[in-house]
Amino acid sequence: MAEARNYQDWILSYICTHLRGKVIEVGAGMGTFSRLILRLPDVTHLTAIEPADNLFSLLLEQVGSDARVKPLKGYLSDVGTHSEADALIAVNVIEHVEDDKAFLLSAHRALVPGGTCILFAPAMQWLYGSLDGAFGHFRRYSKGEFAQKLTTAGFQVEELRYFNLPGVLAWFVAGRVLKKTTLQARDTRLYDRCVVPWISRLERFVEPLIGQSVLAVARKPLGDA
Repeated sequence: MAEARNYQDWILSYICTHLRGKVIEVGAGMGTFSRLILRLPDVTHLTAIEPADNLFSLLLEQVGSDARVKPLKGYLSDVGTHSEADALIAVNVIEHVEDDKAFLLSAHRALVPGGTCILFAPAMQWLYGSLDGAFGHFRRYSKGEFAQKLTTAGFQVEELRYFNLPGVLAWFVAGRVLKKTTLQARDTRLYDRCVVPWISRLERFVEPLIGQSVLAVARKPLGDA
């Protein structure tokens, strides 16, 4: 997915206005999305969290020299209980967390009152197939499930939308019909170059009824300590 530049820019275009001040990125991986976040002029500090040894070393290579970045090897719970972040973002992360309710409570604690939680995750549980299992996904999400879990964790939901309608068919064929356990880089590049540019424009005007992914933007109420 590091080569899916159009796809990454597409995600960023929906959330860039919510990223400002001190930002926490959970599951930063090798720093692919971290570099995009650091391009935003209103971001003053980025705590980039990644637990995997091999990815953390690559993360240090990509963004470790930036004075605005604090790389953290570990998990969101390692940030502590102080409310310091203005925004928290997790792109394709929460589906890997077995206890997602605890994850959301940790996100709530990490944010200042009025802070924003941004989640991007696989959608439609009926799409769950061999790819999800191979990638370590515990679940896929509907808008309704996201709304319920975010509200229970103390957030006010501001935006929920499905994302990438053509990806539904592609994922269904790969994971439910062909039973694939990996994605080929060439297939990802082809989809990114031939499909994403036009579907990203179309979905700006018409939100799909279903999608391969779901985006949630929620806010910690100002009165919450």
